[in-house]
Amino acid sequence: MPIPSVNYHIWEPCNMRCRFCFATFQDVKAELPKGHLDRQRTAEVVERLCEFGFEKINFAGGEPTLCRWLPDLIKSAKRHGLTTSIVTNGSRLSPAYLERFSGALDWIAVSIDSVNAATLSNIGRTPRSGGPMSAEDYIAVIEDIKRHGIRLKVNTVVNRHNCEEDLSAFIRRVQPERWKVFQALPVKGQNDEHIDDLTVTPEQFAAYLERNKDVGRGVEVVPESNELMTGSYAMVDPAGKFFDNTKGRHTYSRPILEVGVAAALKDIEVRADRFEARKGVYEWSGPVRPLPPAERSLLIASSSAGKSSATTLHTTSKSTER
Repeated sequence: MPIPSVNYHIWEPCNMRCRFCFATFQDVKAELPKGHLDRQRTAEVVERLCEFGFEKINFAGGEPTLCRWLPDLIKSAKRHGLTTSIVTNGSRLSPAYLERFSGALDWIAVSIDSVNAATLSNIGRTPRSGGPMSAEDYIAVIEDIKRHGIRLKVNTVVNRHNCEEDLSAFIRRVQPERWKVFQALPVKGQNDEHIDDLTVTPEQFAAYLERNKDVGRGVEVVPESNELMTGSYAMVDPAGKFFDNTKGRHTYSRPILEVGVAAALKDIEVRADRFEARKGVYEWSGPVRPLPPAERSLLIASSSAGKSSATTLHTTSKSTER
């Protein structure tokens, strides 16, 4: 096995249109018009991945919470003993939805590129029905995640619209265990239409990391440059095929349900050294990190009030109107 963790992009549909997205899967829709396998075949892919011996499975999209049977997939993976995770834009999370996982979901990564409405609109991180999520919206979602005993990551894509912002105050407030900071990645066939207007230089990426380094002792900042993002993930597309991005575009394997996981993995390239370099191995199966006293008090206060007690957190930016 090249690496112990696998990302399964179960769902092409998304309720946002992030302009830098490197997993639009419009090429997959040529053979999969709905943008996903049916319930039974999706479950079979998960079963194969679990039986192969992966230790952790991360469900992504598109927007995975649009998949009606996602909770069942999570529970299936947990029955096999895997650490379970989803990556979501957070717009569909609610206490009632989180209850559906019945304790089987270990991690949620919420994609938060900014808490500035103009920035979010410029990059397309806006639900089709309504405006962008506010800082208070994100905080309310994160408080619900933590109340349900689910561990938290935040994912941020650094691009031309947010590269001069300072998100550190917000990160200190929400206290994820891991803050993954990605450099916007060009992938031919996925984000060609917009990515030239969104990429940042290595120097701009480094400057963002320097500006946002003061996030508190409890947050592990995990930067991923374009180099580290390339060939460092075991990824499965909505059609149930492994894919990699080592040639600047997606290269797909034969279908897992036809040839098996081992044979399909041989069709693509996954580099264990880059997986390790991007801190892909971490303590992902332990208990939820205890909340600091101040954060615990905020959660208790907001719960008793029935709403978030947070005040608005704004970013400082020179670039949001570009």
